[in-house]
Amino acid sequence: MGLQVVGALAEPDLLFLPWQTPLEEWPEESTVALPKGISRHIVRFIRLHGVVYALKETEQPIAQREYDLLHTINELGIPSVEPIGIISGRTDSEGNELKSVLMTRHLEYSLPYRALFSSTLSAETATRLLDALALLLVQLHLNGFSWGDCSLSNTLFRRDAGAFAAYLVDAETGDVHKQLSDGQRSYDIDLAVTNVTGEFMDLSAAELLHQSIDPYTTGEEVKTRYNRLWNLVTDPVMMKSSERFKLDERIQVLNDLGFDVAEMISTTSTHPSDSELRIIMRPKVVDAGHHARRLIRLTGLDVEENQARRLLNDLDQFRLEHNISVEDEQISAHMWVTVAFERVMSLIPKQLRGKLEPAQIYHEFLQHRWYMSEKAGFDVGRDVAATNYAETVLKNRPNEKAIIGSPSTDDDSGVTTSALLFPEATIDMDVN
Repeated sequence: MGLQVVGALAEPDLLFLPWQTPLEEWPEESTVALPKGISRHIVRFIRLHGVVYALKETEQPIAQREYDLLHTINELGIPSVEPIGIISGRTDSEGNELKSVLMTRHLEYSLPYRALFSSTLSAETATRLLDALALLLVQLHLNGFSWGDCSLSNTLFRRDAGAFAAYLVDAETGDVHKQLSDGQRSYDIDLAVTNVTGEFMDLSAAELLHQSIDPYTTGEEVKTRYNRLWNLVTDPVMMKSSERFKLDERIQVLNDLGFDVAEMISTTSTHPSDSELRIIMRPKVVDAGHHARRLIRLTGLDVEENQARRLLNDLDQFRLEHNISVEDEQISAHMWVTVAFERVMSLIPKQLRGKLEPAQIYHEFLQHRWYMSEKAGFDVGRDVAATNYAETVLKNRPNEKAIIGSPSTDDDSGVTTSALLFPEATIDMDVN
């Protein structure tokens, strides 16, 4: 029947590759040398007009099934490689039938685990990458996808805007359901632990693993972190509008587990007598320095990483409270600086502002507001918390600015440093 192509091949030159030759025998000038994971199939990379494609040789039914599954996963918005097409009907020069080839677009700036895990990789960084794998598994399970062979070998990792992201590469053992049972999820998790432990043992045997990393405990960590994350993601925060401290508490738990909050979705009860909010969070794994870079880009505030994380959480909650869409991030940042950050700084007596840097003052104010609200059982509000923080906490702090010998930036005008960031801001809002 001749060569058959399934899929939309945007690059016509793909049709003129040496398909009559088994991938294992393709000449070097036809392929690109890129790091790849362990695979039961022959895999080659090619580059055409600046675009790199991955080719995997497999049986036609398997190629078709995986091609369809990858399309489904992409449509669901789950991180995975993009399917391009299937080449079938291949024969060699003697007319012998060759296996079909599944084509996917190579994920730029991504690496397989063996290129990432080495003797120079710390245990902490290894855990962060396993966080990304656990997050990918949670995303798949939430969408009814059972992987069937979750492993490091079937995953690609890359840094994207400061985030560690795990991408599904091999979907041939997967299956899609309306909803997964606890048993189906457990099967995937247990298999992931077994596979990851074995892969770490291989790295250890090859002396490619840092001596502080134990294959068995690290493999089990996949299950531990998956279960924690699954519960945090699937259990919504149920709170009244006066119970903001409950949301702060959930975010803090996610942060302590090493996750940032990428998105918060809020719904309200339709019952007129019930004002309860139902908030679901979507987490992500972030790299060092990500929060500080994002905060300075949005607000101009140049602070330390932990301070930036806390301030950004407050900014994201501010956006949610004021029903500002994710796409209007710059608008919400502008309003937050004016309505929240500047408001708090204006409530701090002038003689106390030099005791700590503004970002640290705001960070401590947020902690103080959370403690006061938890004790009271309702959100005490921004003004009450800021005033109480200044009188009971900041007043008793040593003057750090005086200690380090840095001149004060407050002048008789009473304008704080952060007010200079958005001098045009004139938004009038009654927000406590």
